[in-house]
Amino acid sequence: MRVFVTGASGWIGSAVVPDLIDAGHRVLGLARSDSSADALSAAGVEVIRGSLDDLDILRGASAAADGVIHLAFNHEVAFEGGDFKGAADADRRAVEAMGEPLTGSGKPFVIASGTPVVPGRVATERDGHVIPPGAADDPVLAGPTTRMATAEWALSLASRGVRASVVRLPRTNHGEGDRGFVATLVRTARDKGVAGYYGDGTNRWPAVHRLDSAHMFRLALEKAPAGSTLHAVADEGVRLRDIAEVIGRHLQVPMASVPPEDAGEHFGWLAMVLAADQPASGTLTGELTGWQPTQAGLLDDLDKGYYFRTPTA
Repeated sequence: MRVFVTGASGWIGSAVVPDLIDAGHRVLGLARSDSSADALSAAGVEVIRGSLDDLDILRGASAAADGVIHLAFNHEVAFEGGDFKGAADADRRAVEAMGEPLTGSGKPFVIASGTPVVPGRVATERDGHVIPPGAADDPVLAGPTTRMATAEWALSLASRGVRASVVRLPRTNHGEGDRGFVATLVRTARDKGVAGYYGDGTNRWPAVHRLDSAHMFRLALEKAPAGSTLHAVADEGVRLRDIAEVIGRHLQVPMASVPPEDAGEHFGWLAMVLAADQPASGTLTGELTGWQPTQAGLLDDLDKGYYFRTPTA
């Protein structure tokens, strides 16, 4: 297939692209900078210059492709800039621009989302499809709620002749070169001189290696039934205390609990992610697609040491 990929030069996209090419697909990648364009060209990708705000470009590229994988999201605005709602609104406009031209085509349209939080139990692919009343008006929940609604809108395209699916990613997509949540925890521990964990440390993160999640996106493109919700989850739930233990051991700093009332000051923007117990399962996804993770789990990956060799951004 001729596959249009947004976020093709990003953390997940740079693993998805070679997986697609190795499987015989041709990739068109969206690039908003010269450095991204150069990286994509070197990887054998046909470059389309633009950003998620260039809706006409997105419509044209989607219409011309045999399938679309949407990975881009403005994490800098959402997390470091504190405007999750603004980033989610821009994402919704981009998804609509790419999805509408596919109506009636039968082509695959795969978008990335996040695994849901289900209080008291492990979240499955069947969860997270009903928006809680009032969530869209809550200052904290508005952004995540908008993104959840975008995923549901994409799934609704299945009734309009699009083989749409959503791949939900866990909080941590780890691997060498990671600059995300785990890298931020390492940097915080180095800066503070202590490997902190939120509260009693029993809150759990689901996790997956980026190479395994990349393979999940290719399988979704090739074979996911219309309307599928898929979980790219390898570790159902890794305790924050266990993550802190490995970080403390490698940095040779002590472990310590950070009380919830001090978490914002200690962890910064990451505190809101650490505050929830959020395990998730990928069992149904494996049964539907045959996907099985083959890479190291989060704690084993951390123990390889590359997260600690140089200060993380």
